[in-house]
Amino acid sequence: MGVDLGSTTAKAAVVDQDGVLRGADVVQMGAVSPVAVARAIEGARNAAGVTGDRIRRTVSTGYGRRLVPGADRSFTEITCHARGAAVLRPGVRLVIDIGGQDSKAILVDDAGLVDRFAMNDRCASGTGRFFDVLARALEVDIDAVGELALSGSDDLEISSMCATFAETEVISLLAQGCSKADVAASVHRAVAARTLGLVAQVGRAAPVVMTGGVAKNPAARHFVSRALDRPIELLAQPQIAGAYGAGLLARDEYRTRAAAPADRDAVADEQVAARASTGGRHCLDCDGGRDQAVTRAVGAVPIELSRGRS
Repeated sequence: MGVDLGSTTAKAAVVDQDGVLRGADVVQMGAVSPVAVARAIEGARNAAGVTGDRIRRTVSTGYGRRLVPGADRSFTEITCHARGAAVLRPGVRLVIDIGGQDSKAILVDDAGLVDRFAMNDRCASGTGRFFDVLARALEVDIDAVGELALSGSDDLEISSMCATFAETEVISLLAQGCSKADVAASVHRAVAARTLGLVAQVGRAAPVVMTGGVAKNPAARHFVSRALDRPIELLAQPQIAGAYGAGLLARDEYRTRAAAPADRDAVADEQVAARASTGGRHCLDCDGGRDQAVTRAVGAVPIELSRGRS
């Protein structure tokens, strides 16, 4: 089983010994919710038709990976999204994951492993949170904001990419007589431009897929595709890519009996490189996401430079 506890949703996936996805579930119940995790795990087991005692190994990932009960090991979402996407779409080279609190561009090599990645986790610009703010300001359902954006023109100037001030700017544009559709389209264009900045740090490649809940937003896919000048392929179940990847890693570890301590986080010694940032969490001089992501590799095995680790 793989369990992906994100900032806004919990996802779980059950795979068999052949790596075939047998069942999955997605539950949205607020920020890093233990209740959502329990429901997602139960839903995935029910979908797979298995009981808890038949789960041989569990790997957790995501924003709250350390909080998943019963996990044998945890991996970063970078590793898991790359692994899941590489199986869901064989031959994929670039994975874009726009999560609730961060966004990532992951370059995948010929073997389906992480080559390089860039991540924005310092600012809500270009994340699912930003779209939540937009939907609230427009007074539309989050599931409808994408279709609304596709019906509008994207030529409005969005001066602030900060989620703290974006709602005020959206309201101001509406007060000037701009249509909701035009505002939605222009914000999606601005988010796509921010995503393009992340991709520039790892290099463009194709095929390209998006993972995470934002991948289900047709306007997000459209504007990111236009910014990249490359088609974005839609996975059958983009939201469970991370959980599926975690499940595949659990399957691999079980088969090789390479068991690790339950409290060990595989961030530092897996094929990921993480953020090396300066300064604290603040918004001074924020341009909506000067992304503080640095990746470094030694040979074929990147190492992590992360807060609190060396």
